[in-house]
Amino acid sequence: MSILEAIILGIVQGLTEFLPISSTGHLTVVGQLMGLISDRKPEEWTAFIAVIQLGTLGSAVVYFWRDIVEIVGEWFSQNLMERRPIKEQSGGAKSGWLIVVGSVPVAVVGLLFKDAIEGALTKSLYVVAGSLIALAIVLAIAEKTARFHKKIEDLTFIDTLIIGTAQAFALIPGSSRSGTTITGGLFVGLNREAAARFSFLLSVPAVLASGALQFYQSLDYLDADGWTTLVVATVVSGASGYAAIDFLIKFLRKNTTFLFIYYRIAAGAAILALLAAGVITT
Repeated sequence: MSILEAIILGIVQGLTEFLPISSTGHLTVVGQLMGLISDRKPEEWTAFIAVIQLGTLGSAVVYFWRDIVEIVGEWFSQNLMERRPIKEQSGGAKSGWLIVVGSVPVAVVGLLFKDAIEGALTKSLYVVAGSLIALAIVLAIAEKTARFHKKIEDLTFIDTLIIGTAQAFALIPGSSRSGTTITGGLFVGLNREAAARFSFLLSVPAVLASGALQFYQSLDYLDADGWTTLVVATVVSGASGYAAIDFLIKFLRKNTTFLFIYYRIAAGAAILALLAAGVITT
């Protein structure tokens, strides 16, 4: 992989990680077009994607720094030091519990189906295209049926478990972590901006755990050139990821998610057309 290819992949990762259009799907398509995905060692591509997600994780931490400091500080203070009952805890501490509960489904599914997630089937562009289109339809249903009456502080543990379960579907390439969690948020009644904000906060522990594990596993086959391109892609993904977060938060204050729904359907159809024409292969 060249430095230029690493920069391109970093930009694609950062821009698409937080928009509900699937970073993994876009990276898989771009990786296919660049000839960077090996059928013999698909786990290496999975590891690369997971590690450069640490760059976008960094952008989320920077963007929501005050929220994260408040949540972590109050959660540890009121659970490990003061030991308050959950009902008597502050908003930050309760948000911490919501993130803990919401992170359970993706952790369980990720561990149970680790081999399948890292396997060749999940690199299939048919899977990516199908997920792009199918989840677009589900998001459209959420848009049409949502009540948009809740803020993050109104969430219950059941609500968060539903959103967390939705996040687990993001392990399917083409689904989109932000797309599935925003969809889950809309279904439980969150307004669009709150759904996006909670989606980003919920992504932090999942991306950190996934990226750290894959980073450790990638040490076995990364050479000097591999380290260079990995670092470049990660830094670039962080910068572009920050821009994507800021755009989406502001966009959803006044707009629906239908722009992304239409894009997902068009992108999925385009991938199927390219496959049928033999321009790309799965």
